[in-house]
Order: sequence, then C-alpha cells, then structure tokens
Amino acid sequence: MYKLGIDVGGTNTDAVIIDERLQVVAEVKHPTTEDVYDGILCALREVIDRAGIDRKSISQAMLGTTQCTNAIVERKNLAKVGLVRIGAPATTGIPPMVDWPEDIQAVVEDHTVIRGGYEFNGREITQLDRAAAEAFFRRVKGKVQSIAVSCVFSTIRNDQELEIARLCREIMGEETPVSISSEIGSMGLIERENAAILNAALYKVAERFTEGFARSLKQEGITNAEIYLSQNDGTLMTMEHARRYPILTIACGPTNSIRGASYLSRLKNSIVVDVGGTTTDFGVIQNAFPRESSAAAVIGGVRTNFRMPDIISIGLGGGSIVRRQPDGRVTVGPDSVGYRITSEALVFGGQTVTATDIAVKLGMARIGDPKLAEGIDDGFAAQAMEVIRGMAEDCIDSLKLSGGDVDVVLVGGGSIILPKDLAGTSQVCNPEHFGCANAIGSAISKVSGNYEQLIDYDQIPRDQALSQAKEEAARLAVEAGAIPDTVEIIEVEDVPLAYCVGSTSRVRVKAAGDLA
Repeated sequence: MYKLGIDVGGTNTDAVIIDERLQVVAEVKHPTTEDVYDGILCALREVIDRAGIDRKSISQAMLGTTQCTNAIVERKNLAKVGLVRIGAPATTGIPPMVDWPEDIQAVVEDHTVIRGGYEFNGREITQLDRAAAEAFFRRVKGKVQSIAVSCVFSTIRNDQELEIARLCREIMGEETPVSISSEIGSMGLIERENAAILNAALYKVAERFTEGFARSLKQEGITNAEIYLSQNDGTLMTMEHARRYPILTIACGPTNSIRGASYLSRLKNSIVVDVGGTTTDFGVIQNAFPRESSAAAVIGGVRTNFRMPDIISIGLGGGSIVRRQPDGRVTVGPDSVGYRITSEALVFGGQTVTATDIAVKLGMARIGDPKLAEGIDDGFAAQAMEVIRGMAEDCIDSLKLSGGDVDVVLVGGGSIILPKDLAGTSQVCNPEHFGCANAIGSAISKVSGNYEQLIDYDQIPRDQALSQAKEEAARLAVEAGAIPDTVEIIEVEDVPLAYCVGSTSRVRVKAAGDLA
C-alpha cells in the first residue's frame, strides 16, 4: 500500500508517492495553476505515472494547501459571519474587531455583546443572557453563513460558549457552522475572538478545498484512500476536522517542509531553510516537530493567538530578481518571476537576471543552459551572492536560542541558490529529495492530540495533574486516528500564572502517533 502526499505552494505543486517503509517511490514538481485543482490533477497524474503503481493501491492521501491563507490575505471567498461575544458588561470597553483593517471588517455581517462570562478563576461574572442571544440569532438567520462565539476566560471554562452554540443550532439549524473560540485560540479574549471569526469566515473555503480534493482523487481512480489535510503543527487532520477548523491549515506549507526536512536528514533538532521560487521560510525542528511561536500571529492584518509555527519568511527565492541600483548596490528580490522562471530566467532563454542565474554563474548549480549565464559580470554575481548569504545568515541568527553553531537543513527547489558555508552553522546539508520535502512532510506526518487547561496545583498535585493531561492528550490523538501503541508525548508546557490565585499554571501537552 502507498501514501500520496501533495503540497500546493505559490510557485509549484509538489507530489510524492511513498511506500510502506516510508521510502520515496516517485516525486514531481508541477507549476501551481490559477485554478489550484488543475495543478493538483496534473501533479497527481505525473507522480502516479512515474511511480507505475495501481491507483487502488494508494491507501492514504494527504494535502497541504495555502488556500485559507490566500483567502484571508486576498479577502476572497470568505463567508459572512455573525459574532456573539459573551462578556457584557465586563468587555464592552473594547468592541469586536477594534483593530482590524477596514477591508476585512465587512466579513462580520452583524455582532452582539451579551451578558455573561467568567472571572479568571472560572466563577461566573453574571448569568448568561439567553434571550439576547436568541434575539440575535433570529435577526441574522438567513443573512449570515456561519457563527463565531467568544467568551471572556472561556479557556478556563467554556460552558456558556457551548450553551450558545447549542442555542444557535436550535434556532438557525443543525447544519449551521459554529466556531467556538475556546476550541481554537488561547488566553486573551480579543486575539482568541479574532481567530474564531476568521475560522468561521473560512467555512466556504474549507468546504471547497476538501470536496475538491476528494473529487480530484475519485476522478483519477483513487477510491481506496483515506483523506487527510495537513495542519500547522506538523500533523494531520481528517476532512471533517478540516471543515470544522480550517484556520489550522494556515502555515501548513512551512511545517510540512520542516517535518519533511527532519525525516530526510534524520535530524530531530536543527534549523530548516525552505527556499521556494518567491520566498524562503526559516523554521526550527524541535524533537522532529516544528517549534511553536510564542508570539501572537498576525494574519492578513488580524492579530490572533491560535497555535502557529515559529517561522520567518523573507522575499528570497530561486526566481528573485537581481538588480544593480542607481547607487551601485546590488539587490535580490523581494519581487520574483515566480512560476515563470522557466521562461524568464537567463538560463532558460529569458531576459531577467534571477537568483538562480547567479547560482549557475558561480558554478553552484547546473540548471537550464549554463552558457546563457556566462554574460553576467563576475563582480555583480559575487555581490549578489553576498546579499543572499547575508539574508540567510541574519534569519538563522534570529531563530537561535543561544550563540552556538547549529545544524541547518536546506530544502525546497530554490535551495540551490544558498551557499553551504553559512556563518553560525555547524553543518549545512541538502538531503536527497530536498526539492519535494514539503510533500514528503505531508505524506509521512502523524496525527496529534493537544490538551490545554489552567490547573491550580493547590487543588490537584502537579504530578497528578501533568499525568492526567498527558493521558488526555494521548486519548485525543487516538480519537483523531492514531494507533494507540505508537502515541508518544511530544511536548509538555507548564507555565505559572502570577496573576491567578493559588498555584495556577497553564498546562499544554501535545501527543502524536502513526496513522491507523
């Protein structure tokens, strides 16, 4: 039986076939098309033909896609949302979407702040105003396509959020998508609420890409495969989970590359540099999984606090345009020829000097016709490479937690533009199949369970609390589809909260296991 992994990037759509021993059987790169499904279908057909396998022998198919990110950034295909915040009168001083860009505020058709909510210790601020919620749902019925619900301190206690979600479905219909903030974000009402709104707005996008992928597989005769979507912690989720929490697919491309880089290099702790055609993503492997960011994530101008990988992205790629400025400086990017590199770069007969042309000129790569790059001035090429080197070294330094040298793994089709002697590194490796590390990361990913709760160690001993948290995380991983015997605890975070009474800590545990 085989696994199929597909990752849709801004420049290329990568596809791989992996066998039962997790060995790469075939890999392809295909330019990403305006209609992403055309690119997916072409990559799918090419990789199966190259592998020479029976389509019915593919038992699992995994997709990593940028469609949710693109929908938010481009403000396209977003559903109309109704928002209920539970927290009057305590939270009325800061209205919903107070710091959102104007062009995306329109995604919320109507909103209300009703009485209710909790204190930091889980005690009710005031009784939930069910009548106000009922009136709101009747008002927006037929006007909105999904609902977001947030509540002050719902990460400690979410009873009122769940009650409002049940009330919504009673009035607006069981099929109404409801995004509950406590299931998506972390501490901090505004950022968590923002994440819930964006998740609700992505309802139509999620429905389209899950159904589209399933339809593409069926069209190609892949009828025996279980379908999974990549999420941004380096693990997989089911189609149903992806429809419920589409926001968790944001930034899954870089995390797929990180997982793929770890698998290909056999390094469990290092920095990964994923160079595409337009951008380069820098991330960190910690225990074979992406390191999570501790900072709030800003997506399309909206500040959120749901989990995101610790990634630095810069405008550097194989198609980055190289120029000499009027003051004599040489610049690389941030603009790029992108997927047009095969027609516009010098080595492919074009007229634009790209970072790939510089690498070919300096003998670092053999792509296209190297003779076409011979006309580049030696000094110009050397200056351009120093700019590229400096950009990479600065980002690597930014991700370090200490001043020591680190292992670096280069992946992505554009990684040929980077030198191997980068300052601050102990070794720089470019593993086999590096060009499709993102698709490989998607195909070999595990499924996970994540548990987060505020726990007062005066009420329950710390050892007992952590043990129960680990058991719950493992249970959630199994529930998501992991084989019980393969589940392991990947990460444990225990952060004391000084502003809470007693010995309260925020406990986060992540478990992951192989697909059943």
